[in-house]
Amino acid sequence: MDVAGKIKTKVSVGFKMRGLILRPEASRYLVEVLESVSASELDDVIEKVLDAVEKQPLSSTMIELSVVESAVQDCTQSCDETIDNVFNIIGAFDVPRYIYSMERKKFVPISMTSHSAPSLCGLAKDKAELFRERYTILQQRIHRHQLFTPPAIGAAVEEGQNKFQLKTIEALLGSTAKLGEVIVLGMITQLKEGKFYLEDPSGTVQLEMSKAQFHNGLYTESCFVLAEGWYEDSVFHVNGFGFPPTESSSATRAYYGDLNFFGGPSTTSVKASAKLKQLEEENDDAMFVIVSDVWLDSVEVMEKLNMMFSGYASMPPTCFILCGNFSSAPYGKTQIKSLKDSLKVLADAICAYPSIHSSCRFVFVPGPEDPGPGTILPRPPLADHITDEFRQRVPFSVFTTNPCRIQYCSQEIVIIREDLVNKMCRNCGRLPSNNLDIPNHFVKTILSQGHLTPLPLYVSPVFWAYDYSLRVYPVPDVIVFADKYDPFSIKNTDCLCVNPGSFPKSGFTFKVYYPSNRTVEDSKLQGL
Repeated sequence: MDVAGKIKTKVSVGFKMRGLILRPEASRYLVEVLESVSASELDDVIEKVLDAVEKQPLSSTMIELSVVESAVQDCTQSCDETIDNVFNIIGAFDVPRYIYSMERKKFVPISMTSHSAPSLCGLAKDKAELFRERYTILQQRIHRHQLFTPPAIGAAVEEGQNKFQLKTIEALLGSTAKLGEVIVLGMITQLKEGKFYLEDPSGTVQLEMSKAQFHNGLYTESCFVLAEGWYEDSVFHVNGFGFPPTESSSATRAYYGDLNFFGGPSTTSVKASAKLKQLEEENDDAMFVIVSDVWLDSVEVMEKLNMMFSGYASMPPTCFILCGNFSSAPYGKTQIKSLKDSLKVLADAICAYPSIHSSCRFVFVPGPEDPGPGTILPRPPLADHITDEFRQRVPFSVFTTNPCRIQYCSQEIVIIREDLVNKMCRNCGRLPSNNLDIPNHFVKTILSQGHLTPLPLYVSPVFWAYDYSLRVYPVPDVIVFADKYDPFSIKNTDCLCVNPGSFPKSGFTFKVYYPSNRTVEDSKLQGL
């Protein structure tokens, strides 16, 4: 068989394996394109073309020439766009939305579903959808965990290795007899004052949890739990609460391929790029300086920032991440004017150090008390009329949303400015006995929930239709929790969770992140 014949066979087999049929003219075009590809790379290139075809909104299984042409164009572009993808700041409203399809067992872009485009003024169904999507994402993740995957037929179950099966609340409510030792995934809610319930898409059941043991984590209302216990007479008697097991980013991507969940200009996940990985490792000097509560109206804070700039002038960092609040106290009607004046002073300080002014990026993340539309997340950037002058004087500055995302080479970094630790402790059903270890409990909770604010909406309000922008699934490489709680750096599930602490309140502490070796350094300006 000639080369073209072999390629044609491989192509048609590849498409058939995915339930697709190629039109003859599309097949001829693809064979012509692939003739220039070396035999060793052919299989990989065909897979990439197939992935690109599946990303397009297909109206039928018959693939037209135009679809194949745009798929090939996508694949060739992805080779050229590496340099554009070194550093990108992604606002919360620009995060791509994927919806998990139970039928196809995969994530599909919102354009391929019947969902309407998100709006700030959400509909009632958006509120229900918000919790349903959180549940579905956790459910599909749990079903892949080794404790919940059924053993293969005919395989011997290893001794001491228990396998568990998830039950729905509907299955409990439909039982007249007592059910012992069941595990249910559901959301803790308080439908009547003082009475807790477990809720999932199939129903609700009252909880009796006086004897329940709580595993590590902060258990608040509206968080999803695995509840283990027995059911009798419409009440679920809980013996133990645990959080859904976490899943590393590499495990998620092994299952869903190189979909770009994170956002940014790249058509595929930057994790799949060997070039970006190499650039990241070669650039040893890259560093991110992270400071929270940058009170620009405080003389002492400005003195310390000047000191920081003079220290870094000889070796400028890649990026300064400055988180709000940018004022030490809300000033009422004069706050906007004073913030403009403070930004002028900061621009003067930056311009005094030409090396920093010309080569550093400045990312500004607004805080809960900065001027803007209330405390609902995601929060838009500071208004243009406040920041116009500063951006003209410091061209490498970006005023972004809260939370926001930064993609640097092959790394994914999420930043949120919110006092979450205190909020979660205040709304906790049962505080952990070891209070010294609160940061570990907090980080475990966030990663298990796959969401930045697993709190009731009356405690931490969210724009319903944009709740997906607060997801941390797949798990990013770094999450910066800019919180007024004491500083911490914790690694969990291959994710580095960092809190720089409040700059003025914690004795001028801040964090420095080195992407080439993925380490964080505690820094402090003291006695200088």
